[in-house]
Amino acid sequence: MNFLTAEWRKLVLANYAIDQEVLKKYIPHQTELDIWEDTCYISLVGFMFQDTRLLGVKVPLHTTFEEVNLRFYVRYKEDKQWKRGVVFIKELVPKTALTWVANTLYKEHYQTVPMNHHWLDKGDTLEVEYSWMYNKTPQFLKVIANNTLTDIAMDSEMEFITEHYWGYTRISKNKTFEYEVTHPRWQAYPVIGYKIDVDFGLVYGQDFGFINRLTPQSVMLAEGSKISVRNKKEI
Repeated sequence: MNFLTAEWRKLVLANYAIDQEVLKKYIPHQTELDIWEDTCYISLVGFMFQDTRLLGVKVPLHTTFEEVNLRFYVRYKEDKQWKRGVVFIKELVPKTALTWVANTLYKEHYQTVPMNHHWLDKGDTLEVEYSWMYNKTPQFLKVIANNTLTDIAMDSEMEFITEHYWGYTRISKNKTFEYEVTHPRWQAYPVIGYKIDVDFGLVYGQDFGFINRLTPQSVMLAEGSKISVRNKKEI
């Protein structure tokens, strides 16, 4: 049964190469880091939720909103098959009720903050920005891209970043929640410029303050699609 359905649109993904040791204490039980070409990635991701429904029902004033999260990549072997998934350090949204549901039912790490977005179609180019306030400090993530959708190449870095269909949450040393996220293969816009003004230590904790000094390995803009999130299970 689908717990949540929605559309995820205009996903900005800024991807940083980091030392695996930073993530060790955040890895959920029975999962391991998913590495691409000897690189351990962590991603800052901003996007829009649209037409959001919980158990098939639209909740008034909670159908369209921004989210920005910091996530890394893991895999879990079940019946000799690898499932590729993500783990969230923190997910920012502008709605208190969303935070309560996600943290209470899914044991996620949501936080409610004032948020905004800006999409500007200039014909040949597309500007997408997500902004928020954290402890009265403005933060934002912005890209400029060619306004032409392209297929995501097989076996590419972008495929690795976007094609993870499971979520894993560390509940305790010996317990993990798993849930499935379904969506079709995405297309993307070629990014030609970006600006990131985020205090990672302030927003995500001092373990991640060092990202302030890093340059992203890559920055992407995916169009997104309809998605569904299935009910969690314990592993």
